[in-house]
Amino acid sequence: MSNALPAGFGSLEQFVTRFALSGTANRAKLRGDATPAERQSFYAAAKDLIAPALDLLDKKKVNELDDAEQRLMNLCLSFAHIALAIEIQGPDEARHAALRQHMRITRSTADAAA
Repeated sequence: MSNALPAGFGSLEQFVTRFALSGTANRAKLRGDATPAERQSFYAAAKDLIAPALDLLDKKKVNELDDAEQRLMNLCLSFAHIALAIEIQGPDEARHAALRQHMRITRSTADAAA
């Protein structure tokens, strides 16, 4: 999927299919479904691009993003979930993932513009 993202974010294109999900519940499920290697790979590739991505995305209203920008936004939102697993949970992620199955997300402010 070439040119799936705005210019300057091509290194993240390999993650679009797996991580550029819409919907908070889908992103939360992805966090638990992704392997530790997938989470680490995405995290390592995206961590230094999140600030520039947010700078770019902040120039428009959410409902004015084009398709490439929306995919980038979805990657940023997925990164928030993955970063919790990597930075906060660390080796305890697997233990906590089992408990998350009982937390059902029904509504999220991140989904309000959708």
